[in-house]
Amino acid sequence: MTTRILALGLAAALLSSAAAQAATCRDPAGFDKWLGDIRREAVAQGISARAVDQGLAGVRFDDAVMRKDRGQGAFRVPFEQFVKSRVTAGRVARARQQLRTRAALFDRIEQRFGVPGEVIAAIWAMETDFGAVMGNLPVVQSVATLAYDCRRTERFTNELFAALKVIERGDLPPSQLKGAWAGEIGQTQFMISNYQKFAVDFDGDGHPDLIHSVPDVLASTANYLRGHGWQRGAGWEPGQPNFAAIKEWNKSDNYARAIALFATKLKAD
Repeated sequence: MTTRILALGLAAALLSSAAAQAATCRDPAGFDKWLGDIRREAVAQGISARAVDQGLAGVRFDDAVMRKDRGQGAFRVPFEQFVKSRVTAGRVARARQQLRTRAALFDRIEQRFGVPGEVIAAIWAMETDFGAVMGNLPVVQSVATLAYDCRRTERFTNELFAALKVIERGDLPPSQLKGAWAGEIGQTQFMISNYQKFAVDFDGDGHPDLIHSVPDVLASTANYLRGHGWQRGAGWEPGQPNFAAIKEWNKSDNYARAIALFATKLKAD
């Protein structure tokens, strides 16, 4: 009995340790000090103190973001299971409707960037159901939390600085800089560093807006793919030249194959 109790106690301790590790690999109590260091580094990089103060105001360590980060599993399921809930008949029908009603816009985008509307519509559909589900979490807080965690510090520190630069540029105020748990923003879920690099003002109002402006959203998505090697007129299925560009959109093979399948279904209409 004593041996069993000791074994149970050891198992509980191991589970507790695993849970703590899943939460974060740094002590959340040190987050505020780290954020102060980030503030100084951002200013040293040339980001204005005003933009840094605006962006970091009220930012805290977000346990919910850490739970999401440690709980990913959907991308590792078999492709047939993955695609079943994503490339649905209803979603494909809505994408076809978007292609019809916005035909002139999709044509202009393809002429400029070389990316067919079917591919852009597939991404738009799969990412947010055409802007219906974009996420409502503060981007700066999300990427700051992931930057503080030691698993992908460099990547998300760069995302944090990119968010502060977007604020400084005036594209969006911090109050509107909201998205999914890993900092993805807008109707096709750009990482904020890609927002900074590839966002396009396609509606001519003077600034790119990937949350509210459909022309900016769709053109920026095409610009991203072109920037990652999209070849005008080439195929996008696995094994064809443009599949690599789709993999740059999302490195999950399941996700990239689902986008390609979705676009092919739209092309067949």
